[in-house]
Order: sequence, then C-alpha cells, then structure tokens
Amino acid sequence: MTTVTVVDSIMGSGKTSLAIQHINDSPLEKKFVYITPYLDEVRRIKSSVTNRAFAEPTNANAEGRKLRSLKELIVAGKDIVATHSLFQTADDELIELLTGAGYTLILDEVMDVIEKAKINNQDIKALLELKYIEVVDNKVRWVYDDYTNGRFYDIKLLANAGNLFYHRGKFLIWSFPPQVFQTFDEVYVMTYLFHGQIQRYYYDLHAMGFEYKAVNHNGQGYELTEYSQEAEERPEVFALMDLYEGNLNDFGNQYYALSSTWLRRASDETLGVVQKNIYNYFRNVAKASGKEIIWTTIKDAQVDLKGKGYTKGFIPCNMRATNDYADRSALAYVFNRFLNPIEKSFFEDHGVKVDEELLAVSDLLQWIWRSRIRNGKSISLYLPSSRMRRLLKSWKDYEI
Repeated sequence: MTTVTVVDSIMGSGKTSLAIQHINDSPLEKKFVYITPYLDEVRRIKSSVTNRAFAEPTNANAEGRKLRSLKELIVAGKDIVATHSLFQTADDELIELLTGAGYTLILDEVMDVIEKAKINNQDIKALLELKYIEVVDNKVRWVYDDYTNGRFYDIKLLANAGNLFYHRGKFLIWSFPPQVFQTFDEVYVMTYLFHGQIQRYYYDLHAMGFEYKAVNHNGQGYELTEYSQEAEERPEVFALMDLYEGNLNDFGNQYYALSSTWLRRASDETLGVVQKNIYNYFRNVAKASGKEIIWTTIKDAQVDLKGKGYTKGFIPCNMRATNDYADRSALAYVFNRFLNPIEKSFFEDHGVKVDEELLAVSDLLQWIWRSRIRNGKSISLYLPSSRMRRLLKSWKDYEI
C-alpha cells in the first residue's frame, strides 16, 4: 500500500515551501506530480523549482483535451504540475499509465472527492427499469454495453470506472477513484485540520491509511516533524483577530442561522437586514475602504447581500491556497458552514463518522487566511453566526 503522509500545519507555516525544497533536493530520477487548486500556484511551482523543469498539461493536442496532454506527459516521464480540476477527471487509462511509473504525488490542499451526479431520481429509476444499470452493494454497474451516445453517457463512464454509488434510493454519488492514490510511490497531502475534512472521510470510506506530520522551519530550511496541536500557537493567532461582538450579530443567534438552507429560504426583508448589517460593519465599525475588504456568503445569496463599498471584495467561501488578497484587513464571513446532508448521510451510511464542527472551523480558517493575517498582521472580523463564533473560540482554546 502506498504511504499517504498528511502534512497538517496551519496556513502560512511553510507547507508549499517545504514541498519546493523537497523537490529541489531530490535526485532527478525521482519524478513528481504536483496538484494545486489554482493556475497561479501552477506558475509558482514552475518558477520556484530550480533543479528540473515542470511541464503543464495543455490543450495543444489532437483531441484538444488537457487530460490527453497529461497522459502524454506521464508516458514521456515528465515532472508534472496541474490543477485539481484536471486531476479529478482521472480515468482507468490514467490509472494504468501511473501504475509502476515511479511518481510521487504532492497534493496541495484537499480536493472535491465526492459529488452528487447530475441526474434526477426519475431518470435513475428509468435506467434501472430499462436494465441499463444494476446496483450491487450500493455500487452502480452499467450493463447495457450498446449504449454509445446520449444524455446518460457521462453516467455510463462513471459507472464503468467503479466510482458511482446509489444512495438511499434517490441519488447517485460519484467518488474520486481511490486507485489513483495507490498508483504513486509516495503521496503527500498538504492542508490544515485534515481530520475534519471530506477527503479524510473519503480515505476512511475506502480504508486508506495515512499518517500525520507537520512542517517546521529549523533556521536553515523546512523539515517534516511530528504533528502537535500546541505548536500552532492558536491563542496568539486568535489575538490577531478583532472579532466583532455586538448587536449587528443579533440575526445570527439561532443555531442554523446563515446556513445554506436558511439563506435560500430567508425573506427579502430578512436578507435586507443582513445586507444593512454588513454595510454598517464595514462602514461604521471597521471603517474600511473597498480595497481593504473581503467578504463571503453562499453563491445563491451573493446578489442579495452585496452592497455599496464592498461588493467587489467578494471571494467564494471555499477559497483556498491563494495569496491574491494578502493585503486585506476587514473581513465578513456571512455563512454558517454545515456539511451537505446528502454527503453527510452518504458517509454515515457507510459507517464513517463525520465531525461537522471541525469541518466548519477548518473552512472558516482557510478563508480567513486569504487576508493579511497570513503575514502576521491584525484583521477585523465580522462573523454574525453565533455557532461559527463559538467554534472559532473553541479552536483557539484547543477544544477542537
């Protein structure tokens, strides 16, 4: 079994710098696949690695597809850097090419490793009745081989790859093929609070073992060390956050206030109150200019909650691994993070326990770290959900 090492260290501790140092110190015969969320980070890796040239998959091939380019680079034995979105399209051919090819995988931040397939319950039942698919131990198999084109061809591909599950008689759930991780000689996953993240539950689901490490700067360079929560100095980090406590939080006192469901069901009047409070916080409490602001909520509520002076500062609530906002000092996280109920029940039905509180604070901290706090500078933080404020304080006190 491939050894999976989770480098679990707080943002800004040097995980990417450690990876670059490791690559530069490695002999040229050792080959790497480096997967990162954003194209900016792809360029950073290409420019920062000095002992070899990393290749990036392109669309410049006969099929016009980056996946084909990725496969060609593997056949050629190149060191490769690519994005999460491309790596998630891994298929049986890619697995076959990677197997025994001698690559080390460095995964910068966790990926989306499960997803609800885009098919409704009525169409699922029709495929079952037509005997296009069958379900064995909750896994979906495509059995109608003569189906070569049509609206369900993507479902056929997922099923044939062995990564499609029938969940509670209503949904098809796609799972990233776990075999991919086993094709590498070594796997490094670089993130923070991995224990509460979906990829960790995915590893449990597929009985994939992993070990925790952390990163440390020893004065001369970066090194892997034993994992220790206390080394994170959480109280010192929390001290950099001027967390707002006042009546602009009143609408967020209920446990589920500002959750995805709450925001989608909220009346125009309620959303108007939320919008006015965001504006008041930035204008009268933080006294921030537009260039100092970042804020977030779910995509469906973005238009209703945007306002004068801060609209352009919106970044998605799942934003990770970018330094583009490292000068921002006034933040509003207008969201109460819960795991999607379908995803939660999918894991729990397979005996995998989910820690929603750790997941919520993990995503919150990742988002906060897009700001200048990553450079050790103080920030102003508007966190109107009482639950999210409680979780942040529990994290500070090492209770999470």
